[in-house]
Amino acid sequence: MKFVRYDVRGKVKYGIWDDEVVHGIRGTPFYHFRKQSDEITFDGTTDEASTIRLLSPCLPSKVVCLGLNYRSHAEEAKMPIPSLPLIFLKPSTAVIGPDEEIVLPRDSKRVDYEAELGVVISRKAKAVLQDRAKDYILGYTCVNDVSERYAQAEDGQWTRAKGYDTFAPLGPNITTGIDPDDLKIETYLNGEMRQSARTSDLIFGIAELVSFISNVMTLLPGDVIATGTPSGIGRMNPGDIVEVRIEGIGTLRNHVVAAP
Repeated sequence: MKFVRYDVRGKVKYGIWDDEVVHGIRGTPFYHFRKQSDEITFDGTTDEASTIRLLSPCLPSKVVCLGLNYRSHAEEAKMPIPSLPLIFLKPSTAVIGPDEEIVLPRDSKRVDYEAELGVVISRKAKAVLQDRAKDYILGYTCVNDVSERYAQAEDGQWTRAKGYDTFAPLGPNITTGIDPDDLKIETYLNGEMRQSARTSDLIFGIAELVSFISNVMTLLPGDVIATGTPSGIGRMNPGDIVEVRIEGIGTLRNHVVAAP
């Protein structure tokens, strides 16, 4: 099942994507997963893909990101494998959806793409045990962890480098019912493949991350865990089109522009 959040004729709603049409649902998919007895109900509307505008598939209160969570990326960065997950936050104001513009800040010197698998939280999660982690996951989405490298190096911590407006593209949907442990993940820049790996290369797996993070901070419905990027990160420039493609989920496409 693929949940989407979309704008149709000026109304924002959730629906289920099915072969180029969207079937509207009542409410949001998050309420359903808070009460297991409730079922998703359709609102009777069906819209062609050409008549809607896809939005970010959720509105997270925070995006919790992982640093150095692929063995290949740790090797690329010439850094040791971490003994614990290295987490940082992107603010909700960084979130954009499919086909929205990544805006390069006026003071930026090098802004990179980072393809990542996103874990979307279904209900309030606090101190979750690893063997219960799946009970708190709605599904999975594509994330581009956009990063300004000079700010990252200058500051010694990553809030500014990772937290600019538009630096957290999400989408195009939230996919349920897939196994996240061995998915192909790729980045294409202007049609040329730049990153290619499988999620089986993750150092810390999905269940371990949900448990670890929820023991640090409470995760809320719609929050996203961005699980880290593989090797092959690279620079984006104005005019570029960057695509994050994840097996079983789809393609998150964004245009890159300079700040006005």
